[in-house]
Amino acid sequence: MDAVTSSRKYHIIIFGASGFTGNFVAEEVARYAADTTGDERLKWAVAGRSRARLEVTLKHVADKLATPQLITDVDIITADVSDKQSLAAMCGQGLLVVNCVGPYRFYGEPVVAACVENGAHYIDICGEPQFLERMQLLYHTKALDRGVYVIGSCGFDSIPADLGIIYTQKHFKGTLTAVESFLTISSGPQGTCGHDATWRSAVHGFADSGSLRQLRRSFGYKPLPVVGTKVFPRGNVFFSKEIMQYSIPFMGSDPSVVKRTQRFLFEEEHRSPIQYFAYVGVGGLLSVVKLVCGGLLFWILVKFRLGRKLLTSIEDTCFSITFFAEGYSEGTDPSQGPPNAKICTQVLGAEPGYVATAIAVVQAAVTLLRERHSLPRRGGVYTPGGAFYKTALIRRLGDHSFKFSVAKD
Repeated sequence: MDAVTSSRKYHIIIFGASGFTGNFVAEEVARYAADTTGDERLKWAVAGRSRARLEVTLKHVADKLATPQLITDVDIITADVSDKQSLAAMCGQGLLVVNCVGPYRFYGEPVVAACVENGAHYIDICGEPQFLERMQLLYHTKALDRGVYVIGSCGFDSIPADLGIIYTQKHFKGTLTAVESFLTISSGPQGTCGHDATWRSAVHGFADSGSLRQLRRSFGYKPLPVVGTKVFPRGNVFFSKEIMQYSIPFMGSDPSVVKRTQRFLFEEEHRSPIQYFAYVGVGGLLSVVKLVCGGLLFWILVKFRLGRKLLTSIEDTCFSITFFAEGYSEGTDPSQGPPNAKICTQVLGAEPGYVATAIAVVQAAVTLLRERHSLPRRGGVYTPGGAFYKTALIRRLGDHSFKFSVAKD
């Protein structure tokens, strides 16, 4: 860990630490910091609107980890997204801000702007394509000029998918051309994975998908070239022989994030782009019926404010993602026929989603601080895959309950 500069008191500031997800992130940072000493010692603080609530968070973490000294050792910073001066003061004290305040489309931009303007790197756990892509459009050049890294979607959305594909590429001997991923979700006793902000992100994103299409036209991108055989999306509901479940297209941020990573790697590293489609396994035929009925209700409710409030109380649980990929073996010309090689990989997260999210975002933050020399250029707005593809983040995650693996034939 680089020593904290004389002008920065903290390595990491957790903004929104008193929120539901922020509590998990604070606990994970505390757990990691306990293992650092001397010049490697991690200095961190919590920040948010309410000092009293942040004190409760620190007491909760101290009790959970049996480290009562946390209550006095960890500083509290009062800051509010509606108060630009308080955000500037917060960002001026840290090397990196982990933003846990969502939904980001409503509360995220002031924090990004404050970080860029005050020289603090920024990481979040956002799963909202509209916010993520808009921040890239508005702040990439500014962040690059200021030497600041802005890296979104570093939680369950979308590190498993984005780095899962990076992992798959590294283990494929040849030219990888297409990947289909299948997310499977299982219920657990803690029941925390779909709580509040993550679900609200999906709700509001679905309600405003038209503006996302308009935003994407603002980039003026040319379509990425298709290497090898073109792959087409499957139906809205289909039976997947790969996972032996009925499946549907995944509507979260993974496809958006992965496509942005692939574009970056194509344009900056001249790597062959991958076609990518993401799906969710929903179970048997009865589950499909429930899904159709629930989907119709979702479509109706999402159009109204009261309906959105009802939807945000729904909770889910944990995950695994399996990647079925194809391409061309070494020495094979992708223009001369169909793919002739396949690989199957998997990313598992045994913990509930917010625990997995906390681990992912903390390890992403540590990687940024420890391996800044391996990140692209000297700043800018990036996806996790674009930022961390040359780093040891996958290994770090593997040391902290994530499991990346290649399926045996």
